[in-house]
Amino acid sequence: MGLTACVLAVDAGNSKTDVAVVAADGNVLATARGGGFRPPVVGVETAVDTVADAVGRAFAAAGVTSVEHVSACLANADFPVEERQLAAALHTRGWGPDVEVRNDTFAILRAGITEPRGVAVVCGAGINCVGMRPDGRTARFPALGRISGDWGGGWGLAEEALWHAARAEDGRGVDTDLARVLPRHFGLASMYALIEALHLEEIAPARRHELTPVLFAAAAAGDTVARSLVDRLADEVVSMATVALTRLDLLDEETPVLLGGSVLAARHPQLDDGVRELLAARAPKAVPQVVTARPVLGAALLGLDRAGASPRVQERVRAFYEA
Repeated sequence: MGLTACVLAVDAGNSKTDVAVVAADGNVLATARGGGFRPPVVGVETAVDTVADAVGRAFAAAGVTSVEHVSACLANADFPVEERQLAAALHTRGWGPDVEVRNDTFAILRAGITEPRGVAVVCGAGINCVGMRPDGRTARFPALGRISGDWGGGWGLAEEALWHAARAEDGRGVDTDLARVLPRHFGLASMYALIEALHLEEIAPARRHELTPVLFAAAAAGDTVARSLVDRLADEVVSMATVALTRLDLLDEETPVLLGGSVLAARHPQLDDGVRELLAARAPKAVPQVVTARPVLGAALLGLDRAGASPRVQERVRAFYEA
């Protein structure tokens, strides 16, 4: 019979997968990294194969063949039915008898708090918000884009910047330096040329995300339109956090509000200050902090929560990732 560890932690996002094998005493026995987890694009089984590759390498390095708890925080697990489907797919791999799947935003939340109590807003390619209490109550949003009422994220900011820049150049909108700096980023002379290049895919669609830092630079330089978009994002972040706090009856208690994802973690001064000022006005007892720890830490802590691990055990895992 092979050896059994306590927790297999999985943080699987659209671009990469991180896994960790954790012993009952909190020692991290092994880690591994794999490719992106994209079930809507490649199908559930193929997506899980990507996770399985990383898990196989981590198990081999740890010298184990199974775990007691599988704690998986996965991108694209946006509804309970998707969490159940993905949990069933992971269960068939035989990594452990107890499998819990959550949206990957929960990993960022748990990585930034010492107990399962708080709210996290994540702004990377998209935007999402979740909250939890120790009694198991959670708050969340579908976070599927415009059809679920979302605005923001790096992709959304880039699209909005292009919209304003196009209208500025052709006269339908107010003037903005975005009309000049966006095409300049790609070595082009006009928005017309950039629109054509994007439409004909002479510039790969995925490269639109490169325009988000350009937008922030224009805002920092004082462009009115760019600044208005940054202010709008700050308002959206705080709106999501305030709603989550209200749903969990945490608005009147001192509660951590974690800010994660590439856009928020960059701590652009206007955005960071705007979020903190609006939170102070709408949720005075919220305590904002930027999360920089790797999300797989949160997946591991959620697994240890389920196992009933002591604070000392959890701190050992945290020390491994924060060393």
